[in-house]
Amino acid sequence: PSPNTSTQRLGDMSPSTKARITGALYLLTIVAGVIAEGFISGGLVTSSATTTATNIVSHESLYRLGFSVYLVEMMCQIATTVLFYQLLKPVSKSVATLALVFGLVGCTIKAISRLFYYAPLLVLGGAPYLGEFSPSQLQSLSLLLLKMNSQGAAMALAFFGVESLLDGWLILKSAFLPRWVGVLGIIGSAGWLTFIWPPLGYRVFNVVALFGIVGSLALILWLLIKGVNEERWLERARAASTSIWR
Repeated sequence: PSPNTSTQRLGDMSPSTKARITGALYLLTIVAGVIAEGFISGGLVTSSATTTATNIVSHESLYRLGFSVYLVEMMCQIATTVLFYQLLKPVSKSVATLALVFGLVGCTIKAISRLFYYAPLLVLGGAPYLGEFSPSQLQSLSLLLLKMNSQGAAMALAFFGVESLLDGWLILKSAFLPRWVGVLGIIGSAGWLTFIWPPLGYRVFNVVALFGIVGSLALILWLLIKGVNEERWLERARAASTSIWR
């Protein structure tokens, strides 16, 4: 099928079907992120440059799998961001567009930061042009690159915090999704916004992540099980299409 046909099919989906696809992709985003960050990267990367380098070289296939899972996470997150825009734009197209921009900027920053996750494979790969560096220098450089990966992902969280704040407000005003889901989203966004000052964000990360995950899971479950109130969604969509304030 042509791109135009695929776009038309997406536009022809019922609001609830689109909501359930959004919920499924959102869930996959979280699951992929937990696997890549918590189980793969978290198990191989330590505070020791030597240990980290040894782990990467000894478990290269697993490390590469982590990069692939990160890519799956980012693909799903980009799709989720666009679908949320489609779902919420009847409430306020301008606010939904702003949320879309912040979300896509966050996705771009996060995707670029994953290049720093991949870079240690090149640094530790034993290429001849790296012969002028000592093993300890290469190990230290690899850990530095991984720290840049983490810093980039933390920077993206601030942008996702703004996106979550705007989406939470849209849900609160929507009438086709529960107001309490919007409230949870706004509370969760306040946590991610702490990464505007990364030292604070890292310090309170466990609490931030807890509130963020609770809000996200509540929204995901609602989207998967209930979808949206289609009658009210269509009412908002019709009203938005005839309003000059879109």
